[in-house]
Amino acid sequence: MTVMTQAPARPQSGSTFESLNPATGEVVGTHPVQTEEEVRAAVARARGEAAWWDGLGFDGRKKHLNAWKTLMTQRLPELAELVSQEMGKPAADAMLEAALAVDHIAWAAGHAKKVLGRRKVSSGLLMVNQSASVAFKPLGVVGVIGPWNYPVFTPMGSIAYALAAGNAVVFKPSEYTPGVGGWLVQTFHEAVGRPVLQLVTGLGETGSFLCRAGVDKLAFTGSTATGKKVMAACAETLTPVVIEAGGKDSVIVDADADVEAAADAALWGACSNAGQTCIGVERVYVHEKVYDEFVSTILAKASGLEAAEGAKIGPITMPSQVGVIRSHVQDALDRGGRALLGGVDAVGDRFVQPTILVDVPEDSLAVQEETFGPTLTIAKVRTMDEAVEKTNATRYGLGNTVFSKANGMAIAERVRSGMTAVNGVITFAGIPSLPFGGVGDSGFGRIHGPEGLKEFTYAKAIARQKFKPMINLTSFERTEKADKQLVQVLGLLHGRGKKK
Repeated sequence: MTVMTQAPARPQSGSTFESLNPATGEVVGTHPVQTEEEVRAAVARARGEAAWWDGLGFDGRKKHLNAWKTLMTQRLPELAELVSQEMGKPAADAMLEAALAVDHIAWAAGHAKKVLGRRKVSSGLLMVNQSASVAFKPLGVVGVIGPWNYPVFTPMGSIAYALAAGNAVVFKPSEYTPGVGGWLVQTFHEAVGRPVLQLVTGLGETGSFLCRAGVDKLAFTGSTATGKKVMAACAETLTPVVIEAGGKDSVIVDADADVEAAADAALWGACSNAGQTCIGVERVYVHEKVYDEFVSTILAKASGLEAAEGAKIGPITMPSQVGVIRSHVQDALDRGGRALLGGVDAVGDRFVQPTILVDVPEDSLAVQEETFGPTLTIAKVRTMDEAVEKTNATRYGLGNTVFSKANGMAIAERVRSGMTAVNGVITFAGIPSLPFGGVGDSGFGRIHGPEGLKEFTYAKAIARQKFKPMINLTSFERTEKADKQLVQVLGLLHGRGKKK
């Protein structure tokens, strides 16, 4: 959830900004606010490297990307500490995030050749004299605007896959986590020895500069509102975009579910990373037969869980989000909801304590809008039809979770979302072969998996004549006889269906 705030004036060369520790307010680092000219220069440098990088071929790029992931793995504690300082999440969670990112680099590097390399396709009987094949070619330079909530894992879903596909990349990290972005670019340069991956830092205006700097595609992760601004900026030059925006993910708990596992997953999905997860849990719909058991179980598990410096739940990274969280909780309570845990008083200046709400109307802010904090609404439903209907009744469609022993897959198929986890939570994000992305206001396009590799390419089709055709259709010398033969062939191929 990155915000591209509009700067009051165009930045001057030499301007800087600071990244702060959200738990303490201490300065973590100072970084340049890069001008439009500097951003364009970075894109130009990347374009100069793109031909060399593409020319390495899949095997050459795999070697370099593996060297990068090896270096990252060796220095993983250093990266986790930096993520913890800039973003605020506990060091153990930062380590998990970084580890998953390394695994995605390995998958992208190892599968690019199979997914994108030239392969034969059927030419069909009508064009039997042709050999048909398709390959996926790199676009050139890909711009990536990353978020602050997962400053390693999330942008790597675009960076690693774009690089593996043969593109150079210009990366603009969030203004809240620029040091993490700089670390990633620096280690890449150390491992590869060439600036195929470029860094630009700054505030929201720097992101808008990147949109207009001539990249061949722009990958953005952040809020839906900012995603619309990114699209508008990219539309000026017809630059295609990949948008991974907000979510309002649910957990659906069926009558036959493992209630303890479902409660544990819902609590972790709602409160890990202080609730600052696009695919985090914000709503739970529980079958009436197990509702009371679920509520008592999750409250017991939440007992003693707190947000504090050094605790399992860290601070709210973006100060303005605190007001959003407070307004959602207040709206829920004003409209008849009850706080079984936490409440408005749980929303502090830097930390928000876990909050569990029940009896919240379905049209309230806490149910319909992305809260992005450690809060959860729980609702009782009579049937799984009702649970699916309510899950699908928001403008978002990113991910969700289903807990059911007998009907998990059937329920999952009916949910309007890009991803679903059955009897687990957010598990799809850790599987590199699965595409990641949403529908509706959650965005479009995909990262991860084969689809993620293809997202940063264009399809190049080639038809090669193997022998002269018996009927030459592409010539002004085509005869009336050839036309009749074509009709006869079509009749044999496609005209034998049963008459109605």
